[in-house]
Amino acid sequence: MEPLIRLVDIKKSFPLGDERVEILKGISLEISAGEFVAITGPSGSGKSTLMNVLGLLDRPDSGSYCLEGVETAQMKEQESAEARRRELGFVFQQFQLLPRLSALENVALPLLYSLRTPDLGPARELLVKVGLEDRLDHRPSQLSGGQQQRVAIARALVNRPRIILADEPTGNLDSKSSNEILALLKALNREGITVILITHDPNVANSANRVISVMDGRIANDKSREAPPIPSSEPVLAPALSSRFSMAPVSGPYFELIRQAFHTLVAHPLRTVLSTLGVLIGVAAVIAMLAIGKGARESIEAQLSSLGSNLISVRPAAVRVGGVTTESDWLKLTREDARAIAEVLPMVKSATSVVVGNGQRVAWQEKNAATQVYGVTPGYARMHAVEPLIGRYFTEDENRDRALVAVIGLTVSRNLFGSENPVGKTMKLNRMPVRVIGLLPEKGASSFGDRDDQIHLPLNAAMFRVFGKQWVDLIEVEIVKGADMAEAQSQLRNLLYDRHEIPKSQTEEAFRIFNMADIQNALSQTSKTLGTLLIAIASIALVVGGIGIMNIMLVSVTERTREIGLRKAIGATSHDILIQFLIEAATIGVLGGMIGICLGVIISFVISEFAGWVTSISIPGVLGAFWFSSLVGMAFGIWPARRAARLHPIEALRGD
Repeated sequence: MEPLIRLVDIKKSFPLGDERVEILKGISLEISAGEFVAITGPSGSGKSTLMNVLGLLDRPDSGSYCLEGVETAQMKEQESAEARRRELGFVFQQFQLLPRLSALENVALPLLYSLRTPDLGPARELLVKVGLEDRLDHRPSQLSGGQQQRVAIARALVNRPRIILADEPTGNLDSKSSNEILALLKALNREGITVILITHDPNVANSANRVISVMDGRIANDKSREAPPIPSSEPVLAPALSSRFSMAPVSGPYFELIRQAFHTLVAHPLRTVLSTLGVLIGVAAVIAMLAIGKGARESIEAQLSSLGSNLISVRPAAVRVGGVTTESDWLKLTREDARAIAEVLPMVKSATSVVVGNGQRVAWQEKNAATQVYGVTPGYARMHAVEPLIGRYFTEDENRDRALVAVIGLTVSRNLFGSENPVGKTMKLNRMPVRVIGLLPEKGASSFGDRDDQIHLPLNAAMFRVFGKQWVDLIEVEIVKGADMAEAQSQLRNLLYDRHEIPKSQTEEAFRIFNMADIQNALSQTSKTLGTLLIAIASIALVVGGIGIMNIMLVSVTERTREIGLRKAIGATSHDILIQFLIEAATIGVLGGMIGICLGVIISFVISEFAGWVTSISIPGVLGAFWFSSLVGMAFGIWPARRAARLHPIEALRGD
């Protein structure tokens, strides 16, 4: 019958400076199923290297190694991992238990990478069989050396392997614990499991049925104390390579990997907090900047909407004569221009003339204040949606009669009248008595100033009785909804040029024509650009946080080198290790993102409440920041994860 293990002329060397030192110098041997083999020899004889080759932790430089008739040199990395997972169980001299896991979790660890559901039932049964039923939840630091080795043996058996490889399993134990471990290995051998034991102790070697002595990289002696057992006639594995060592598409459940990632993070709380802090600050900054930017944009849009997006404002410019502009050269707009615009242009809904007086003094009783005074026609109220909350707006008759009546803003009312109702009271404007007939609706402060600190007078009264003006300062034109604003501006310009006999060939504009929709778009675009800039600045903090994650993960890979080697020894593939470290990095990003979102919302609220800024939380922005933080964690975790995945199992196990 085909031997379970067949080695033919196995050679293995290692680099030492510029030379290579040959450790195995042509090992040939066969081991049948069910044997209990002890490999002995002094330190440096090559027995541990032979064990690593037998356990598929290392590959020979030359020679043939067949495991159950399959040439291991033909196995890919994933197939070797599958063979270690199903066929081989390792018992290490240093136990190699993960300190942050309980005895039960350590034993169940290989199930994470097997095809079975990682349920703790088999692990619990094995711990009961090795006499540790009362130590299931104990961590390695709470167990004696003999108990830790029993946990290691139970872990080696959890996937029901055919071969147990034990490297100096009694080297760190007292005589009583050593006898217990040897008795346990004998019991396993009687159940049909092939046991290969590495030892330098002759007394331990005498427990085996076959003793192979290795000296200077060669087999010096191979002595059987008992006849090899009769192998089972029932083949455990199917004969084909694809069915023996095929890689299944599913490795371990990701939920368990996430749980272990939390175990790792909790085990190093300070490191976790520091690595999470960068992502947390970045996400909080992004959320707060988005809230400020969106709030500012919404505030500007609301202010401009109240002004009217279909309005055109016309102001006089200057006509240059001989390249020189004098005061007499300024064009003058008249009330007749406004009437002509409203009557002649079909795209115009209405037009109003406006005169403005800045810094005018108003007084009532002993109180006085400086404010802005507008002289407008009655249609101004509808055009700008400023119908009074209390009282009324002035009428066409009052405008025609130059009546000294006024509609005032809330700021003016508070400054002069306090909490009293101003309607019906008479104040003085430039020492002229003006009766208050209405209170304007609250508009609030904006980039255009305090829009509640103003007084509206009838146009004719403002021009001829208050300011003494013959001309208007500007004309505001309301365009029919849905009309082409550019075409309306062109018609308006042509009409004014004709009325004021300005040659159309003049290169400089004679009138400053402002489209409120263009202003709104420009301010909105500026707000968006500023918001983008703020987000970009805040995102830098996220990138810095990602670099912190990468640094922490690199440190983690260095510290956990032996753990990586152990996981590969019990069947983890490079892909499994890669996924595990990526999940840990992503977990840091997710934790930082979740806490950062909460912090960002709180910061936005505090800014709005105490600084008086308008903020608005953007749900898409919150979701985007969360996903970005998760991606940052994964992106900056790729390099450490790949570095961990590329570690050679035997080199990792030897690492400090």
